[in-house]
Amino acid sequence: MTAIHTREPALTIRAGRRAMQRLKDKPLSPGDVHVIPGAAGGPKALGISGLDKAIFGDWLPRAQQVRSLIGSSIGSWRFAAVASSNDPKAQLARLAELYTCQRFARGVSAAEVSRKSVLFLEELLGGREDAILNHPWYRLNVVVVRSLGRLSEDARGRLGLGLMSAISANMVSRQRLGRFMERGIIHDARLRTPVSRLVDFPSHEVALSRENLMPALLASASIPLVMSGVRNIPGAPEGVYRDGGLLDYHLDLPYEQPGVVLYPHFTDRVIPGWFDKSLPWRRGDANRLQDILLVAPSKSYLASLPDRKLPDRKDFERYAGNDAGRENAWRSAICESDRLGDEFMELVETGRLPEVVRPL
Repeated sequence: MTAIHTREPALTIRAGRRAMQRLKDKPLSPGDVHVIPGAAGGPKALGISGLDKAIFGDWLPRAQQVRSLIGSSIGSWRFAAVASSNDPKAQLARLAELYTCQRFARGVSAAEVSRKSVLFLEELLGGREDAILNHPWYRLNVVVVRSLGRLSEDARGRLGLGLMSAISANMVSRQRLGRFMERGIIHDARLRTPVSRLVDFPSHEVALSRENLMPALLASASIPLVMSGVRNIPGAPEGVYRDGGLLDYHLDLPYEQPGVVLYPHFTDRVIPGWFDKSLPWRRGDANRLQDILLVAPSKSYLASLPDRKLPDRKDFERYAGNDAGRENAWRSAICESDRLGDEFMELVETGRLPEVVRPL
């Protein structure tokens, strides 16, 4: 373990009300954790790679028990990488490097981004499907959306009109998004999904298999207009599937489990859906989040990074014509993220976590 950065905390720790009470009653142990969510956020995942490595590589293995990993978009890719090997640190590092090395020409088509994403997943996970489906402890849940109406089109004009309609409807009420999409959870066949009472939107559940694992992962990250939709995931209702973050950006879901929901996250707030990013009043529900223990980079930590932020998709435009510069900035952020993991391990091992936790 490297030296802890002591000038300013690298982490912000927040907890829902029931998780807060549990921390007051007893120190957090790996055995308390049965569910781990992973948000959509693209390259932001690279910026918490060191935190993931500490949690999945060092801490959770101390209590070997069944745990549900539920992710949308890059969250599902992170968790598939974790469940694909008995060396999660190596696979998380591989994911970060493969993502960093991606290069796209200006004006690249959605079809080309999808093609490269298929190659990405094959390189990261190809040949490891059985390891994911049969992992002794981890149970993978991949969140997708089934597109309705114009959102099922890949023609840019019609899809763009569908997105504008969905954005307008969401401004009025998040529930109106049910006219445009429905939630799908493709889950490990050995265990039911870790959520209950999914009454906010039409939802369906499908068992993971060798046939639908890769299509589900691809669909879960297929951002409209950026990537093509994935048609007819095997075993799922017919239709065009897209990024699970459209509905469940930060997975504001009714978790059902006996302990703490440990949430390694990019930010200290929970934004329900992708279209809510610009709506500061649209927050996660306190009842659904009452068992959450959210662990995220602090503002002071972010200020110390290249560009004073985590990597994000806009960096492909910001560094247009300078892929080497973007890759250097991202690798620096990945390297620095070991500080996040070190600080998390120090907090749980010394029992100081209750001293720094704040309400979510």
